[in-house]
Amino acid sequence: MPKASIKPLDRPPLLHVTVQETLKSYIEANRLRAGDPLPPEAVLAQQLGVGRNSVREAIKALESLGILETRRGIGVFVAAFSFQPLLDNLAYGLRDELRDVEELREIRRVLETGLIDKTIAMISEQDLAQLREVTARMKSRAERNESFAVEDQQFHQLLFRCQNNQMLSALIDIFWIAFTKASNFTNLENPNPLNTWRDHHEIVEAIAAKDVERARSRLNDHYRGIQQVIARTREGLE
Repeated sequence: MPKASIKPLDRPPLLHVTVQETLKSYIEANRLRAGDPLPPEAVLAQQLGVGRNSVREAIKALESLGILETRRGIGVFVAAFSFQPLLDNLAYGLRDELRDVEELREIRRVLETGLIDKTIAMISEQDLAQLREVTARMKSRAERNESFAVEDQQFHQLLFRCQNNQMLSALIDIFWIAFTKASNFTNLENPNPLNTWRDHHEIVEAIAAKDVERARSRLNDHYRGIQQVIARTREGLE
């Protein structure tokens, strides 16, 4: 009867990784909030029974995740929550993946078309005026065949600002920035910039008319246009 082979031992986690997990548990157990201080590095090293280098590495790693921040000459503090680390990693991981970029586009489409009815119910005349100002700048740039990526991002933020939903605003920015970084969309050739402007213009006018179905339809048209640009880019790479 053949003998079972000896399986290699699992490698123990690196010490600074263990320290990271311990520090995260300490933050959770003590319900620390943004701005709350951690004990000094020397005290942490003594309490954990490890060298200061391991503590320093763990703190740097947690800084990169947006969990901690070091204030030079003052100490280490719990950082305010930010999507930025997620955004940076997402954009980096997607930089060459057009299929995943297309999935991002679809998430944006579903998010915005699903919430546009709430915007129509809540939007103010001031927000409508600002949306029209942004689309007017888009038209001017489109007529000069210039990119209007900045105005495009502003448009989508303004579209949902009236909902006063900070998580939604953060998600819109995440999907916008990750999508544009990963796809290099702002540098992709748009053969019909005036059509893109017209999509945005018609979305605003549908909202002003409080026509939910037309606004949703125009948003879908807009995202179909983006899909076509991505498809042409994919064909050019094959």
